[in-house]
Amino acid sequence: MLKQIRLLFTLVLGCMVLNGIAQTSFNRQAKTRILFIYDASNSMNGSWQKGKKHTVAQRLLSETIDEMQSIPNLETALRVYGHQKYYRNGQDCNDTKLEVPFAAKNAAQIKSKLKSINPKGTTPIAMTLEKSADDFPPCSNCRNIIILITDGIEECGGDPCAISMKLQRQGIVLKPFVIGIGLDMNFKKSFECLGTFYDASDEATFKKVLGIVVSQALNETSAQVNLIDAAKNPSETDIPVSLYDHYSGRLLYHFMHTMNAKGKPDTLDLEANYTYDLVAHTIPPVSVDSLTMIPGKHNLLGVDAPQGFINIQAVGFNSRTPVQVVIRQHDKAETIHVQELNTTQKYLVGFYDLEFLTLPRVILKDIAVSQSHTTKVDLPNPGLLSVTKKSKGSGSIFIDRNGKQEEVVKLDSNQPRESFYLQPGDYMIVYRPNGAKSTSFNTQQKFTIQTGSSASINL
Repeated sequence: MLKQIRLLFTLVLGCMVLNGIAQTSFNRQAKTRILFIYDASNSMNGSWQKGKKHTVAQRLLSETIDEMQSIPNLETALRVYGHQKYYRNGQDCNDTKLEVPFAAKNAAQIKSKLKSINPKGTTPIAMTLEKSADDFPPCSNCRNIIILITDGIEECGGDPCAISMKLQRQGIVLKPFVIGIGLDMNFKKSFECLGTFYDASDEATFKKVLGIVVSQALNETSAQVNLIDAAKNPSETDIPVSLYDHYSGRLLYHFMHTMNAKGKPDTLDLEANYTYDLVAHTIPPVSVDSLTMIPGKHNLLGVDAPQGFINIQAVGFNSRTPVQVVIRQHDKAETIHVQELNTTQKYLVGFYDLEFLTLPRVILKDIAVSQSHTTKVDLPNPGLLSVTKKSKGSGSIFIDRNGKQEEVVKLDSNQPRESFYLQPGDYMIVYRPNGAKSTSFNTQQKFTIQTGSSASINL
């Protein structure tokens, strides 16, 4: 059955990185490769404006390719579908072929092939997109672009959206632009997973949009990532930043934020064809989704990241008594960082709870961090408790918390001597020899630990 739809021109522009993660700064000497995918299905014989859809499309595409030939470091190729078997002889959903492989300055070959094509068959969009991934020879320094021109939707039961996601997981990212004439909302919804829609009512509009798409594929686009402080200035820096493709979640760029010689965020050469999700790896991380860029312009990508410092001082601890501090946002359970004693760490402006993994644990709540300010937190110096046992036995050390006994640490029944660095406070030790068969043999002894002092207990 012929496609019962109005004329639709779909241009799918995707910047595709086939070999690993994109570099932080795009190499301007990289080769750009554009694959044109052309719909030669039977419906392209339909009338549009003063001619057939196929006649208008091949003429405008030929003119565009001619204009591209002077661009350095550019290769083009042509894949066609729906042109090898007539629709009336049965639908052939494998009717897709790379007709002109990648080469520089091959406009004549592409135009000749376009001129020789007669629209015949069906519209296997999903199959064609999947096969197009193999049209790009391996290249470690190439920008790979697809532009798909079609007048209809998928006719072979394939799912172009699913294929698009599959290619993205393989490192091929498609960001489409859809241009339609008389396009109703139901038809648009079938392409929502592929990108942005444009309405072309005549040849001039189609040519203009085709030029815009090609321009976006070729023009240089720059950006700077602004880490905004509390005064709304882009002053924060020295933070790792990750940029992900919004649609596939694939990591595209990962770099350390840098200020240039003028004290401004450094300019990056980023691809304009992506929608970005930005993550600044502050503590805790901050992010912003769905950032887009204007091709050929200098773009500002910003995220609020005001920061201050927490300095933890505990002079009485040394390398033999390592203690870590668990940092959480105030009244939240998730650990966002583990900081060492006697260090300074940068955090987002806000309020934090600190848990010192001392004996016993010390918890300080609602510690404020303000812009560019260092909040100092002092941990009291511990005291040293030495415990000597005449025989093996079981026991624990408790601290008095407002009249309640809280266990601090269990004794090691196999060790005759143990030492513990304890925070200042009032304690009790409970001990029972292993051979004792009565609670009357329990030993309870209270003691006090003072800052920097030593205490000893013989059991």
